[in-house]
Amino acid sequence: MTEPLQSGPDEERQHARSLPARWFGPPAPGTTSYLWPRWIVLRALGLIFFSAFFSFAFQIQGLIGPRGILPAGDYLRAVAQAYPSIERFWLAPTLLWIASGHGALTALVAAGIVCSVALTLNLWPRLACALCTLFYLSCIGALQVFSSYQSDGMLLAAGFIAIFFSPPGLWPGLGAARPPSPAALFLLRWEWFRIYFESGIAKLASGDPSWRNLTAMDHYYQNGPLPTWIGWYVQQLPHPFHAFVTLLTLAVELGIVWLAWLPRRFRLACFFIVTPFQIAIILTANYAFLNYLVLVLGLLLLDDRALAHLRLPLPSSEHRRAAPWRLWGVAAVFTWIFYGTVVSEVALFTPLPTLLTLPDRVIAPFRIANDYALFATMTPARYEIEFQGTRDGVAWTAYPFRYKPQDPSAPPGIYAPYQPRFDWNLWFASLDSWRNDPWVVRTQIRLLENSPSVLALFRGNPFGDAPPSAVRAVLWQYSFTDLATRRRTGRWWNRTLLGLYAPVAVRDSTGAIQLQAGP
Repeated sequence: MTEPLQSGPDEERQHARSLPARWFGPPAPGTTSYLWPRWIVLRALGLIFFSAFFSFAFQIQGLIGPRGILPAGDYLRAVAQAYPSIERFWLAPTLLWIASGHGALTALVAAGIVCSVALTLNLWPRLACALCTLFYLSCIGALQVFSSYQSDGMLLAAGFIAIFFSPPGLWPGLGAARPPSPAALFLLRWEWFRIYFESGIAKLASGDPSWRNLTAMDHYYQNGPLPTWIGWYVQQLPHPFHAFVTLLTLAVELGIVWLAWLPRRFRLACFFIVTPFQIAIILTANYAFLNYLVLVLGLLLLDDRALAHLRLPLPSSEHRRAAPWRLWGVAAVFTWIFYGTVVSEVALFTPLPTLLTLPDRVIAPFRIANDYALFATMTPARYEIEFQGTRDGVAWTAYPFRYKPQDPSAPPGIYAPYQPRFDWNLWFASLDSWRNDPWVVRTQIRLLENSPSVLALFRGNPFGDAPPSAVRAVLWQYSFTDLATRRRTGRWWNRTLLGLYAPVAVRDSTGAIQLQAGP
C-alpha cells in the first residue's frame, strides 16, 4: 500500500493562507511593505485629530454647552422623546448621553487631546486611534448643525479603518511583526480615491454650467468659507489660468486618481501629481483639516521601497499570525463598510432599492461609510452675516469675528487645519434663509443674554458687562478688490450692505426677549 503524500512546509503555508488570512491578516512574506508609510500616516492622523479636538477646546461650550447656541442637553432630550427606546443611542452615538454639562464637554475634549497626542507619539496606537475616533464621534454626535461637514465623515471613516491599520502594542515602533493588512490598506486608499472621484462625478451631475464652461475657478478663491491672502493674489490672475485650473481639477478627480489602482510606477506618478495639487488647495483656502487628511491618505500610494533613498531603517521580523476568529471578525466589519461605500457610489448614477441600501443606512449615524461631493456647485457670490448690537436703537456696533472677513482693510488669514465651526456655519447660513438656519436667531438671543460661552466665539465683546438692548443680524455682500484698488486704498475687500438677515432680538422693559418682524 502506498503511503499518502506528506505536504511540505511551503504547501502548508500556502494552504494556511486562506482568503481571510490573505486579505485581513499580515501580507505574505516577500510582498511589498508599507511600514514607513503606515508609521507616517498614523503620526499625521494623530496631529489631525489633535487639531480637531484643539479647535473644540475653544468652541464646544459656545456651540453646544449649557449656555451655548444649541445645548447638547436639550438636543439629546429631544432625541430621547422622539425615540424613547434604545434606538436613540444608535441614532445619536455620543458619550454625552451620560452627561452633557460644562464639565462633561471639557472632559470629552481633554480626553480627545490626550489620545491624539498618544497616537502622534506612537503610544499604544491601536487603542489611541480607537479612543480618538470614539471621542470625536461623541462630539460630532451632539453638535447638530455644527457637524454637517463632509470632513467630519472623512475623519471618522479614516479613524475607524486606522484602528485595524495600526500595529498593536504599547510601543510598537514600526510594528514590523504586524504589518498592515491588504484590506486595511485598500480601504484607506479607497476612501482617498472616493473623495476625489465622487467629487468629480458630483460636479458633472450637478448641472452647474461653470464646470462645463471652465469658469468655476474665476471667483472660487473669494467665495469659499474662509479665503486666504494667497487666494486673493491668485484670483487676480487672468481667466485662462483659472480655466486651466478648472480643467486640471476635473482631470485629477475623474482621471488621474485611477492611476492609484494600476501597477506601482503609475501609482507613484499619481502621488507626485496629486500631492502638489492638494498643497495648492491648502495654501489658497481654509478648509480646516479636510485637505490635510486627503494629503495624508495620499501617502499610502508610496511604499517602503519608494522611501528607500531616505535611508530609513527597516527591521526584519516574523509576521505574527492572527487568530482565525479575529480574521473573520475583521472581514465582516470591512465587508460591511465596503458594501456601504459601494452603495453610495452606485447611488450617484442610479436609484437603488431600499433593501440594498439598508446596511448603509444602519451604520449611517457613525459616518464610517460616506459619500462625498465636494464643490458640486460653485457659489456665485460671497455673503457675510454680521451681528450688531445697540443700547439706544440708533447706533449699532458690530461684534468682531475671529476668523471671518469683516474689516475690508484686514487681509484674509490662514487658519487651517484649525476649524472655526461658528464662522463656517455663518457662511453656509448666508447662502440661505434664516428660517432654515434658526440657530442664527438663537445666537442673537445668547448675545442679548451676554452668554460668556457664545461671546468667546467672537474676538471681543463691544458691550462689556452690560448687554445691549437689541441685537440684529445684517447681510453684506463681499468681493475681493483688485490690485489697483488695494494699492490706492489698502482694502482687501469691497462690501455692500444688503439689509437685515433675520428678525431683530429685542429686550423689552420687563427683561423678556422678543423678536421683531424680520425679512
